[in-house]
Amino acid sequence: MPTPAPTPARILPRAAAALLCLAVSWIHVQDQGGFPGDKTPHYVAIGYYLLEATGVLCAVLLLAGSRLRGLRSDAYPVEWLLAAGVALGPLLGFVLSRGPGLPDYSDDKGNWTEPLALISLAVEGTLLLMAAAIVLAAFRTAQATAGRRVPSGSSAR
Repeated sequence: MPTPAPTPARILPRAAAALLCLAVSWIHVQDQGGFPGDKTPHYVAIGYYLLEATGVLCAVLLLAGSRLRGLRSDAYPVEWLLAAGVALGPLLGFVLSRGPGLPDYSDDKGNWTEPLALISLAVEGTLLLMAAAIVLAAFRTAQATAGRRVPSGSSAR
């Protein structure tokens, strides 16, 4: 089945989400003091590296779009699920690091208004809302399509 021609309605959300993923990565590179950075303890630094790499990978997957037909289905667009993860991971890290704290990490405990963190929250929140809307729409479309299919062996009346 040929892939549909790219339209602005398909390209713009992907491009915007890709930019947001790259922004999440860039913000975290800045927060760790550049690359390779100096976050301690080691597990926090590893988390930053994984987030940054995942943000870049997700941006590439979003821009590749429908050419990834073998890696995705219409009901579960992998690149959009990954984008939701790129947003959710640091949001969870923000709450945990500033609230109860993380083991051996107290640098940000109680620091709810750090400017770079607030920018990061806005970027991640926007990305999460976009990804959730796209995944939900894809899931609903797939459910509606599945409901209209006639089972094999049955005759349509």
